[in-house]
Amino acid sequence: MMQQEIIHSLTHWIDQNLDKALSIDEVAAKSGYSKWHLQRMFRAVTKQTLGGYIRERRLTLAAEALRQTQRPVFDIAMQYGYDSQQTFSRVFRRQFSQTPTAYRHTMRRQAMIQRPRLLSFDCADNNMNSFAQRTTGECCPVS
Repeated sequence: MMQQEIIHSLTHWIDQNLDKALSIDEVAAKSGYSKWHLQRMFRAVTKQTLGGYIRERRLTLAAEALRQTQRPVFDIAMQYGYDSQQTFSRVFRRQFSQTPTAYRHTMRRQAMIQRPRLLSFDCADNNMNSFAQRTTGECCPVS
């Protein structure tokens, strides 16, 4: 139980510092354990390596940034600790089976498909006298 609390606290700290360079040595120093003991304890509790956890969390946040912003891939790669866009793209592709740019386009297409459809208007039969009717199409919504 104590190991779980330690690892939970440590993962919270890691999540708050993913935009910084985090080495296993630095995380171990923060935890107060040797890096070897910390890695064994981390794997026992989470069923994954400490390095794998950090990489997965960074990639998840980078994927979110790709979906939700127009920021360049290079900027996102740098924000999440990758030394080059090429390294970021290689690691990203390994995780998501596509490049960051392809992922961004795929996610945007899916978002467009999932958005509710707007009402279409057929105003040909209406004389649309007011400016508001002409600009908003509120003359005759077709369901």
